[in-house]
Amino acid sequence: MPSGVTIADAEQYYEGYTLFNETYQFPEEAPDGKGKVYLVDMDGEPVHRWEVETAVQSHTRLLPNGNLLYPTRDRSDLSQAGLRELDPDSNVVWSYHCRIDHDYQVMDNGHLMCHTITDNMVPDLGPELKRNPYIVEIDREKNLHWEWFGEDHVDEIRELLPDDEWAFVEDRIENDYSFDWAHNNTLQLIPENDTYRKELEGDGPVRFEPGNIVFSYRSVDVIGVIDYPSGEIVWAWGPSELDGQHLPYMLENGNLLIFDNGTERGWSRVIELDPLSEEIVWEYTGSPKEDFYAPFISGAQRLPNGNTLICEGTKAHLFEVTPDGEVVWDFVSPFNEEGSIGNVYRCLRYSPEYVEPLLESN
Repeated sequence: MPSGVTIADAEQYYEGYTLFNETYQFPEEAPDGKGKVYLVDMDGEPVHRWEVETAVQSHTRLLPNGNLLYPTRDRSDLSQAGLRELDPDSNVVWSYHCRIDHDYQVMDNGHLMCHTITDNMVPDLGPELKRNPYIVEIDREKNLHWEWFGEDHVDEIRELLPDDEWAFVEDRIENDYSFDWAHNNTLQLIPENDTYRKELEGDGPVRFEPGNIVFSYRSVDVIGVIDYPSGEIVWAWGPSELDGQHLPYMLENGNLLIFDNGTERGWSRVIELDPLSEEIVWEYTGSPKEDFYAPFISGAQRLPNGNTLICEGTKAHLFEVTPDGEVVWDFVSPFNEEGSIGNVYRCLRYSPEYVEPLLESN
């Protein structure tokens, strides 16, 4: 694929800046020994670059003050693992040591909620060691406020899924993912949304309340919702529809946007799901379908103008589509320097107003 920006329809795209990083498993192999995080404009030109000295795969976030949060990917060197905050000059100004994995969120009260992992025995899932989802909520002084252990809530998923779908989950755990049985890749705090208001009008349990947590168990094709703070899993869906999915998150309209990788299917799609009816109400696929395919990583973001920014991660391909599926911005990372694996885990588009504090510091 050609690199850089190949399509840019200024009348239809959402003007802003796109944050992403290529994956650095061993940044010391880069020419200067550092991984890179880029913020590019709509022409694909970098307006800011951070440099990191630890492995980085998962997504980065730009804070309102112009600082950057990023999770390390140092599973082989746990002394380096954790969440770090960089100032615009790439200096580490705050860090939290943990086995951070895939995702994290900044809460409204300033706390940080991090998805991490533990390795321990779970007899209900089999006789051997298991890697389990573990979520912690901390404050900036690193005090623990809440924690959640995924292995304690397996029965809740069993109760929520139809029998045939749970049988699929059990088979996956037994035969394909006996160690990393869940492989959670998402932690999203549900914002104010229409689905919550609709549930308040009904007689059933409130599952999509703002502040609850959306998760994504990629190994078993399950997404779901954790009630906060009780920790109970109150909604689960996916084995009959999803295939190796990433980044389900709730939109303001109450629907869930999901990057459905299609790892075994052979083609990817981005879908919008109404979680009350469990019906897919919007879908983007390639034409032909096999032209759009990222078997792992990747994600999508619904933009304020109604378009969708898509990260086809295994190709370092970022593009924006209209609700009708028209591509109005198309970009392939041209950086791909020595030491980088060359893929992009996720990307985020920020408005010019949000980015202003950072640009003023340059």
